[in-house]
Amino acid sequence: MSLPDAFHDIAKRVNNWGRWGADDEIGTLNLITDEVVRQAAATVRTGRRVPLALPLQQDGVQTGMIPGRVNPLHAMVQINQEIFGPGTVACSDDVVTMGLQAATHWDALPHVSHSGRLYNGRPAHTVTAHGGAGFSGIGTVRHVVSRGVLLDVARARGTDRLDGGYAVTPEDLDAAEELAGTRVRAGDVVLVRTGQIQACLAGDRHGYAYPSPGLSIRTPEWFHARDVAAVANDTLTFEVFPPEVEDLWLPVHALDLVEMGMPQGQNWNLEKLSTACGEAGRYAFLLTATPEPFTGATGSPVAPVAVL
Repeated sequence: MSLPDAFHDIAKRVNNWGRWGADDEIGTLNLITDEVVRQAAATVRTGRRVPLALPLQQDGVQTGMIPGRVNPLHAMVQINQEIFGPGTVACSDDVVTMGLQAATHWDALPHVSHSGRLYNGRPAHTVTAHGGAGFSGIGTVRHVVSRGVLLDVARARGTDRLDGGYAVTPEDLDAAEELAGTRVRAGDVVLVRTGQIQACLAGDRHGYAYPSPGLSIRTPEWFHARDVAAVANDTLTFEVFPPEVEDLWLPVHALDLVEMGMPQGQNWNLEKLSTACGEAGRYAFLLTATPEPFTGATGSPVAPVAVL
């Protein structure tokens, strides 16, 4: 199924190609200026730190639904080995094999393409088997520190967890913003809570994956209008799954990553953050969420921390 005209109409409205120059590789992360970071730091009042990452473990969120995206396989290569001779300090070392987007992660801009193009109009064939992403790989993202805003859609809709297949709309984001008591502004990193991660935390990996609430194809225009720097949520697929339009797969990925140049994150555990924000009565905080700088990678694990 080719991409419908309605998709291309939205793409034209949210397109950021050339906005930061023809050579730009980081897209909306350009919106995180020094002033944005300074204002983000000013949100810290108590110093309470809330970790948002899932554990990296073999019994992780991946079930094989996404080919090749394997959970972390951890192995020891040294165990108390006296590598400098008998009686010297002993070392233990380990290695891991994993999909870079296996657990809590950022998608880099070349993670998806459409119509043969990546962000900023670059050809999709610049992603190669040996070199990975030739442009806009996750290694070009040197730091992600900004004001985070939790849009707790589930709580705003009076539930602890949205139903599987629920498409989060701009109206839902408006309601969550009203609950948050702050307006999303340029350079913010928005975290959208659906409550879906509860299935994962309860051990139901298949129920976590499908069916899943997620972002509607209408939401990229909301994020574009607010000049959001990045968006993450607490689901496996980020957007609603199965898709809103039959056989139209990953349109939100294409609009966010390719057209806007806006990184997106999945599998973020927002449960404790929801509780903390509710207790504090505020939903804006300092967020640190810098990805591991894998050269040429189309995504990377991240261990985000919200500081209230």
